[in-house]
Amino acid sequence: MLLFRASLGMLLSSALVAAPAVAARVHKVSTSSHPHLSSHHAHASKTGLSHKGHRTAKRSRVRGQQAIEPERVTEIQQALIREHYLTGAVDGKWDATTQAAMQKYQADQGWQTKLMPDSRALKKLGLGADYSSAINSKTASFSDPPPVSSIPGQQAAGFAAASGTDR
Repeated sequence: MLLFRASLGMLLSSALVAAPAVAARVHKVSTSSHPHLSSHHAHASKTGLSHKGHRTAKRSRVRGQQAIEPERVTEIQQALIREHYLTGAVDGKWDATTQAAMQKYQADQGWQTKLMPDSRALKKLGLGADYSSAINSKTASFSDPPPVSSIPGQQAAGFAAASGTDR
């Protein structure tokens, strides 16, 4: 009788331990009214094929700057003309002639030539970033810091004492 109870206890405890493991393996049932189509579409999206065997186009994410505003192109063209890399009229169009002039300018500087202008090239042409419309541009101080002589004496003495140069 004691052996029977022990066996029964072991059976119940193993059933309790095994129940969650079995429950985790439940097969997910398709909610589609056409289960054969849903599995086919899943396969097609993994392989890049449509249901008729044709390749589907992958949607690639476009990165980086794609176009330059005409006003900015005008500035670049004026700078390239000033540096003798471009001739002709300024028209604000990022055409093949303007692109070739910019690439030549970048190559002459030893920089990588690419389709969009390099930030170093724009800075060297005098066309660096304009921060006049920045959030704090009206309250920001772009002047030189005050001269050392304008620091109050007590504060200057504190700096000297802290640095150990007052000895």
